[in-house]
Amino acid sequence: MDLSESGGFLPDSLPSPSPSNASVSSTSSNLPQPRTKPLRAGSAKEQAARRYVENKLLHVARRYTKKFEDPEEGDTVTGYVSMKEVANDLSEIIDVLWLSGTPNLQIPYLLNIALTMTTYPTKFPPAPATTFAVLRKLDHAFASLLKGEDYVTGEILPGFMSGRRAGMSQTDMVRCRSIVEDTRVMIVDVMSSEIEPQPETENGGKHDGDGGGGDELGNGADSMNLDGEDDSEYDNDELAMDIARVYESTMMELGERLESGPSIGIGHNDS
Repeated sequence: MDLSESGGFLPDSLPSPSPSNASVSSTSSNLPQPRTKPLRAGSAKEQAARRYVENKLLHVARRYTKKFEDPEEGDTVTGYVSMKEVANDLSEIIDVLWLSGTPNLQIPYLLNIALTMTTYPTKFPPAPATTFAVLRKLDHAFASLLKGEDYVTGEILPGFMSGRRAGMSQTDMVRCRSIVEDTRVMIVDVMSSEIEPQPETENGGKHDGDGGGGDELGNGADSMNLDGEDDSEYDNDELAMDIARVYESTMMELGERLESGPSIGIGHNDS
């Protein structure tokens, strides 16, 4: 589906690609295929996408806060009970941002999501499969935005046809490096704890949260949910390898960009 030609920003759903027709990019991190062109700054679609993402992030923050509060009568927002629930909600937002093909949306919001991933996993029992699935998406996204092309397939990203000026500023890269370093330290501590069975929600483990904003776009976005991820399949060797791979590609790109300095490509916030 060519989202650049469609009437709305979001498709009716984000189908999980099958191995037979999935791109290399999809099979490595499950990021969806982005639009061919970025959303025009200030356009109705860009504003709708921004509202959608902000409402979804607000909903995630509310559910996280509710985890530590006693339920109130008539409250429609329930607190998270597992990291798997958090990961499903964050994964959906990452997918929408990547679909947008718009660096001005992707960079700040993906950095905010990455920041939440430095703390949220510490408040739940370890959930390796879903936690690493979200971190793989973020790694793929950041490494690609730093290069200006898909890190796996080499395809030029929307908004980068004229080079990497649409990408991260020096400030963005420094912030990203700090988040990456904090996450790598955190993940070692979290995954050192014993893995516990994930509790199920009242509707059987799938939360149908209302993040708001879907109606503003004319249609909703179903995430490529992570319900199929199984923590029981992890052994110690696999766990150690996934811990070592956290933000591996992003670290390589950040090292190259920050060591080379601004002469190789100035970010979108620099002049």
